[in-house]
Amino acid sequence: MAAVHRAAPPAAAADVPAGERGATRVADRVVAKIAARAAREALRGASPQDPTDAHATVTVHRRADRENLGEARLRITVELGYPSDIGGQCRVVRRQVAEQVGVLADMTVAEVVVEVERLHAPLLERGGRERVR
Repeated sequence: MAAVHRAAPPAAAADVPAGERGATRVADRVVAKIAARAAREALRGASPQDPTDAHATVTVHRRADRENLGEARLRITVELGYPSDIGGQCRVVRRQVAEQVGVLADMTVAEVVVEVERLHAPLLERGGRERVR
């Protein structure tokens, strides 16, 4: 009967120095998807009757040390209903995006810029758009 060689069990994470453990790096496009989803959820909660769209353009800055793998600076473009509390909706988006990217991507979020790309006026009963001056 042949002898069976078994590899030694892997060392516990605490036994391996932090610099040698490796790291998970989240791709920029994944961070962008997390940010866009968080923005849509924030806007849906702020104004459920208004269809919204959010796009995320993400710039991720990585640090050299292994303890802090990334710092994100995010720019989110949104479409909002009008009239509405635009500043309030932007605050909710900033807060939700920073929180979700921080938790799901394990990144420090240094900045979230929310840009309002378009405002949607409500539809009138006769099917047209209300004109605002």
